[in-house]
Amino acid sequence: MHRQTPFAIIVIATLAWGCGPTPDTRSQDPAAAAPVFTADALRLRLETAAPGDVIDVPPGTFDFRRGLTLTADGVTIRGAGMDATVLRFAEQVAGAEGVLVTGSDFTIEDLAIEDTAGDALKINGGRNIAVRRVRTEWTNGPDTTNGAYGIYPVQTENTLVEESVAIAASDAGIYVGQSRNVIVRNNRAEWNVAGIEIENTVRADVHGNVATRNTGGILVFNMPDLPQAGHSARVFDNDVLDNSTANFGAPGSAVASVPAGSGVIVSAHDRVEVFDNRIAGHRTGNILISSYFSAGYSGEREVQPTFDPYPETLFVYGNTFGRGGHAPDLAELDAVRTALYGASGSLPDIVWDGFHNPEKTGAAFAICTGDTAVLDLDADGGYANPGVDGSAHDCAHEKLAPVTLPGR
Repeated sequence: MHRQTPFAIIVIATLAWGCGPTPDTRSQDPAAAAPVFTADALRLRLETAAPGDVIDVPPGTFDFRRGLTLTADGVTIRGAGMDATVLRFAEQVAGAEGVLVTGSDFTIEDLAIEDTAGDALKINGGRNIAVRRVRTEWTNGPDTTNGAYGIYPVQTENTLVEESVAIAASDAGIYVGQSRNVIVRNNRAEWNVAGIEIENTVRADVHGNVATRNTGGILVFNMPDLPQAGHSARVFDNDVLDNSTANFGAPGSAVASVPAGSGVIVSAHDRVEVFDNRIAGHRTGNILISSYFSAGYSGEREVQPTFDPYPETLFVYGNTFGRGGHAPDLAELDAVRTALYGASGSLPDIVWDGFHNPEKTGAAFAICTGDTAVLDLDADGGYANPGVDGSAHDCAHEKLAPVTLPGR
């Protein structure tokens, strides 16, 4: 059954008002007679959406004081462009997010979400998600009071984030967590603490992105106390450049310990490929590989028995590196740099904390980098004997299969 929108009701009521003749609209400007799209109209469309609805949002800036919520499956929200259609939450007083979506078969595209009190776009659960040409931004620039996440799918399956822009999130600009089958491609992330973060996710491809001027460029993490452990991520053909913004993460958050000047970080994650990227301009290090123990947010070293705190079966190859490791934002790293390479020296392009599981020492679990040097920091031994052992990493793993998404 066709539902009349509030705009249709208003138009009908207007035409029915009074007893005079129907005005001749042929001489009127059609644009002047068209109903005006409002923020309240968008809220109503979302709250009453049904499967299959396409909600078109015209150009303009629409201000909201409380968050928007969509629960229906099979809905598309479509703006006129990420710089033309702006959902602005600068005066938000209610809601933990700007836009919260809990449905499946959901697409959002061609709009911007600005200045939310919390996360900009959170997609909680659901299958077959597409985020396309969406800009999330805190227009005041990097600030601890900004929302944590820009584009934030969590516990989803078959998720695509593409051609989007994320700016100034106090945690991660683009974050995909506890999800399965994910593609993050051709996006731009800048001025965030973490540009792009994949956390506790199974099968993720991250490629064609630009991560620049964040604290850390691209992060692939596993964290404890979550229902799913991640594995199998490919990070390739990205430009990871000049990520040196001072860390402005909220104290106590996981990313608050990310050192400024970090390119790609892999922490406690298994089966990761990092290849064919262009990585440069990172004063702490171009590629950092760490266990959970030395990541700076673990507190005590005890973790639950089901959590694997070690990074294993990593394959790093074919990357192009520029300057890095010349002024680490960690005292321990800088001390190692000075001791091994002198006051004006730089760390190698790949730095590993050295923690490894003594029960998993075979070739299948190795960090393989071919002929690219890896600095073992010996963090497990209190940084007493750091050094480079080329033979330990001169190996290769079977390559991971690409992620494929239905209909994408």
